[in-house]
Amino acid sequence: MTLPLPALLIAASSLIVLALGSVHLLFTFWGTRLHPRDATLMAAMQHGLPVITHETTMWKAWVGFNASHSYGAMLFGLIYTYLAMVQPRLLLDSPFLLALGAALLGAYLHLGFSYWFSVPFRGIAVASLLYATAVVLRMA
Repeated sequence: MTLPLPALLIAASSLIVLALGSVHLLFTFWGTRLHPRDATLMAAMQHGLPVITHETTMWKAWVGFNASHSYGAMLFGLIYTYLAMVQPRLLLDSPFLLALGAALLGAYLHLGFSYWFSVPFRGIAVASLLYATAVVLRMA
């Protein structure tokens, strides 16, 4: 079966998001790349309690937020790669799925521009461009 170009573009887009999420998960649990450079800040996070609860520390919340963020990116990457490669008609004929993917990438693009650093922002920008090109080709 030959896949249509829009499906290939969406697969490439979603594989970028999957890779970013996977690397982020790796950095969350292994190494110090997501640790603060300031040792006093690290200690404060490990002992500091958020206002919402006494059941966790800011450090544990930080790790959990990073991991769940990674899981979301990985889930998007896995589902949209699967749909593009195995069920391309289902994906390409569904305005809901196409809009949902575009909305998520748009939200990630906003977060990347506003809060992240250049590497993930550029990766999401490329993924978004590939995805948008696929949707435009699909609409043509």
